[in-house]
Amino acid sequence: MFLIIVNFKKSLEIVDQYLAAHREFLEQGYQKNYFIVSGRQNPRIGGIILSGIKNKEFLMQLLRQDPFYIHEIADYNVIEFEPVKYHPSFKDCLNISISE
Repeated sequence: MFLIIVNFKKSLEIVDQYLAAHREFLEQGYQKNYFIVSGRQNPRIGGIILSGIKNKEFLMQLLRQDPFYIHEIADYNVIEFEPVKYHPSFKDCLNISISE
């Protein structure tokens, strides 16, 4: 499982120009069960994505398709972790791991 911390490198005016395309990228990832949850940071300096993908190289290839990456809008800090403790309602999310 991976926690992806997205940090904007450009102004929010430029971020907003690519936001719809970024959200479409995320939607495609949700449809393929690549992502579990995502959202913006507060204050609005970037976002967070939680992914059930198990293969880091596959995840990195996927992130390189994000319009925020393509247009150098954001940097990505990718943190791999193994869930040990979690709320029982989160169990189903742990079972969607993709190992491509």
